Amino acid sequence: MGYQAPAVQKAFRVLERVAAAEDGVRMTEISQDLGFSKSTTHGLIQALLAVGALDQTPLRKRLFLGSSIMDMAFKSRNYFAMSAEVRPILDRLCGRITETVFLGVLSDSKGIILATARASKTLTISSSPGDTIPLLAGAVGKAYLASLSDSQAQMIIHEKGLRLYTASSIVDENLYLEELARVRQLGYALDNEEYLAGVKAMAVYLGFHRGLPLLLWVVGFTESMSDERMPRIIRETLDAAGELKFIIEAER
Repeated sequence: MGYQAPAVQKAFRVLERVAAAEDGVRMTEISQDLGFSKSTTHGLIQALLAVGALDQTPLRKRLFLGSSIMDMAFKSRNYFAMSAEVRPILDRLCGRITETVFLGVLSDSKGIILATARASKTLTISSSPGDTIPLLAGAVGKAYLASLSDSQAQMIIHEKGLRLYTASSIVDENLYLEELARVRQLGYALDNEEYLAGVKAMAVYLGFHRGLPLLLWVVGFTESMSDERMPRIIRETLDAAGELKFIIEAER
């Protein structure tokens, strides 16, 4: 029987426990759930924080999977079935709405784009897989926070702050919470030039996939994503989101 590397095994169990928590987890919960001493748990967590495998919120002291895990997940071809099932869904949605489509995951500090389907027109929004966005940027941030309770969302807002990206950005906490209530009711989030001037977006939260929040979003110029076109864009995107959620559930 080969060397077991107990420290590595314990670190992996910590990562598994964090990945299973939809709103992060505290060190004391990890210690209790895994049966590790507080000193052992603290040492493991500090080591994982140092290499970016974990992130910790400053106010709530909750632990999330970190950016280095996201980067490794992105580089792994097995992270998500892009070619077999997901890629056709993104391409079909892009073709139907003629706007750029993104699929990405969020950590406690940022979002990373996993895949994109770019609209085939002269002027379009473009970003590549691997590019990152701020955690609370526009529709993506609203779609994620709306999946949480108001108290959970408020804690994240207090930690990260509501940034004034454009003149249309919502920076008043009460107004932002009202917007999250609308997102919960509708099932999707909208960004009306709140993150980038002259750009609109729509985002749908898909649930957790391997420990990270997964989202689908559509981005286009304001003129293209007009009030007349938005009902169809919303309908088509929600249909695509339903297909993606089915795949996520099948993988669990």
